Amino acid sequence: MVDAVVTVCLDKVLNILEEKGRIVSDYRTQLEDLQRELLYMQSYLKDAERQKRTKEVLRNFVTELRELVYEAEDILVDCQLADGDDGNEQRSSNAWLSRFNPPRVSLQYKKSKRLKEINETIKKLKSTVDSYFKLLTPSNVGRDNGTDRWSSTVYDHTQVVGLEGDKRKIKEWLFRSNESELLIMAFVGMGGLGKTTIAQEVFNDKEIDHRFERRIWVSVSQTFTEEQIMRSILRNLGDASVGDDLGTLLRKIHQYLLGKRYLIVMDDVWDTNLSWWDKIYQGLPRGQGGSVIVTTRSESVAVRVQARDKTQVQAGDKTHRPQLLSTDNSWLLFCKVAFAANDGTCERPELEDVGKEIVTKCKGLPLTIKAVGGLLLCKDHVYHEWRRIADHFRDELRGNTSETDNVMSSLQLSYDELPSHLKLCFLTLSLYPEDCVIPKQQLVHGWIGEGFVMWKDGRSATASGEDCFSGLTNRCLIEVVDKTYSGTIITCKIHDMVRDLVIDIAKKDSFSNLEGLNCRHLGITGNFDEKQIKVNHKLRGVVSTTKTGEVNKLNSDLAKKFTECKYLRVLDISKSIFDAPLSEILDEIASLQHLACLSMSNTHPLIQFPRSMEDLHNLQILDASYCQNLKQLQPCIVLFKKLLVLDMTNCGSLECFPKGIGSLVNLEVLLGFKPARSNNGCKLSEVKNLTNLRKLGLSLTRGDQIEEEELDSLINLSKLMSITISCYDSYGDDLITKIDALTPPHQLHELSLQFYPGKSSPSWLSPHKLPMLRYMSICSGNLVKMHERFWGIENTHWRIEGLLLSSLSDLDMDWEALQQSMPYLRTVTANWCPELESFPIEDVGFRGGVWTKTPLHRT
Repeated sequence: MVDAVVTVCLDKVLNILEEKGRIVSDYRTQLEDLQRELLYMQSYLKDAERQKRTKEVLRNFVTELRELVYEAEDILVDCQLADGDDGNEQRSSNAWLSRFNPPRVSLQYKKSKRLKEINETIKKLKSTVDSYFKLLTPSNVGRDNGTDRWSSTVYDHTQVVGLEGDKRKIKEWLFRSNESELLIMAFVGMGGLGKTTIAQEVFNDKEIDHRFERRIWVSVSQTFTEEQIMRSILRNLGDASVGDDLGTLLRKIHQYLLGKRYLIVMDDVWDTNLSWWDKIYQGLPRGQGGSVIVTTRSESVAVRVQARDKTQVQAGDKTHRPQLLSTDNSWLLFCKVAFAANDGTCERPELEDVGKEIVTKCKGLPLTIKAVGGLLLCKDHVYHEWRRIADHFRDELRGNTSETDNVMSSLQLSYDELPSHLKLCFLTLSLYPEDCVIPKQQLVHGWIGEGFVMWKDGRSATASGEDCFSGLTNRCLIEVVDKTYSGTIITCKIHDMVRDLVIDIAKKDSFSNLEGLNCRHLGITGNFDEKQIKVNHKLRGVVSTTKTGEVNKLNSDLAKKFTECKYLRVLDISKSIFDAPLSEILDEIASLQHLACLSMSNTHPLIQFPRSMEDLHNLQILDASYCQNLKQLQPCIVLFKKLLVLDMTNCGSLECFPKGIGSLVNLEVLLGFKPARSNNGCKLSEVKNLTNLRKLGLSLTRGDQIEEEELDSLINLSKLMSITISCYDSYGDDLITKIDALTPPHQLHELSLQFYPGKSSPSWLSPHKLPMLRYMSICSGNLVKMHERFWGIENTHWRIEGLLLSSLSDLDMDWEALQQSMPYLRTVTANWCPELESFPIEDVGFRGGVWTKTPLHRT
């Protein structure tokens, strides 16, 4: 990982040297020395990272260097903050005097001296291992420039290969089962074989959905408890079950399932004790067609879960053992990943032989094939590069005696070949518990806050962060869980074996560890220990990693410890409940001068921000979404000139934003923005100044939030790609008139209308006004018909590819007319729209579904 740390630090040095502030003149000599040393070592460190696993001298060198570079980076941030303070001090007539006060001069001297000492130590370290450096292969630094062949997600993770027979077999078991009994099935096999994938294919099958009234998926981790299993089942059934004892939980499960045909999947069961299973098994209703699927790596678990009932034995063994992929299916899966950008077709004959050589080494294991295929997808499709990867793969496999070793070797190779900044992004996944569903936004915000994201080629920070996420998904190191109708990924997870790898690397590099001690990153869960904060003075990231549907319960004494970690850059306390107001708990948050990302999303009780947060001049991400009790935003928010993301989505008690938001010219994402109805708050016209905005969420409930002279406030936002307009809890016809006159910019890519009160769509919602629109979502509201301009005039057509219509009880629309107006339409999602009878979507007036255009296959 040290190559990644060096790259991030080097990027900071280069940025500082390009600035013209006081810091350059005060520290130039030390910065230039540091730059030279880092540039020299950067070209060798990638190979050193590989060899440190077998050479103790290199391992010790890498460890010492890592700590020195981390310290140097902290000094750089301190210097930048001190330099930035001058800008604020200029407001005072005596500001220039502050540059000469004794404390500041003393601090400058100490920082400069320490940078010089770090440079000298690095030089000594380099000379110590110089003989090793001469044996290493310098990597092409230019190649590791923070960019991938594909900046967006290319590989479709929903594609499966060679599982059709498995799925058919399981469905037959389910459909032919004796409904008077409880059917228990077990999928057993090694990790990476596809057990969970088969279970997901069956679980999400349309026929299975129609057959079973209740479908429940439970991820059973190695550290689960009996209570957690029961609560997970109940959450699937829509019951939070707070405060119930085990007996009550089991009775509730029985009551919810009684009289229903149900399917329960218990994924990845490890514990051979299975006392919890005995209790849950006894509590499940019989005689109505209930079925349970258990996936496990253990043969003894498979035997135990099916040994409870004589009728199960009489019905025959229902254990499924997935097989390794055939040679043909292995190559097919590899091509779907490695050549995903070309519809899975290998069009370069010179790559086919080396590709098949690599696939043969994967021995039919899907996880291994996907990992290596994802690695090659992101590499240049030229023979010498593929040959190099094949040789590295051969070296990694040398000496392996099991399929599990082969899987881990392929994953290690994927990590070794990551660009430096992606290694750091990847290591943050070590913070999350097993089987955790991870919000993509939380990852991206944390990466930006820690400085892992490389801003290249004019890309915005948030777009670059999304590129990092795509880099990991394309390499199959991250699995997609949920997407929006437009294909935007919302949540993800990692395979258990990927998690084993990332935890091992993170521990060796002191990035994080399961004990939470002597590392720089912590994940907050319900069993968070105060000593993890007390002994970690170098913490850089504290992230809430609680699972879906759960919350963290933190006491105020523990939470106050966060403000003692002066190098903290990311503080994410989302989904947490505190025993006191956050404004009191974090009253010393000003001490976190390095803080760049602060997330308090879904926290309670958050009524107002801490007063001292006005000193957080380094803040780039501020997220307080879904804090319903938040009543006001501190005026100091307008002082955060580095702010990139400000998210106040679903803050129901918030009346408006403070004046001056328009001065935050670096903002790229502004969500939950409520324009003020008077001059005491931020008016819509201030948005005109936010020329870097990529994503905007507006909350419009009254017509007087928009004045006549503000109707053009959005039209010139040339970088704006996505707008959400929510009219929840609105009233008054004047709001409809104002929205109709509020024209979005023509280059808009995605539009979402929520709770729109008008019976006819806005007149600007037309292909003429929005010629570049690709995705449109209309949810809830009073729409009855679409404005005549919606259907196009003068032979203009929509370029829309994805459409979502939801909870529109009165909307009437003709399917053929829609297709004529939207010839590029690929997917339509519609539900709870009873008047859309002509749509080719079953049950459109109820749960609905998705229509997908049949692709034209190339010949």
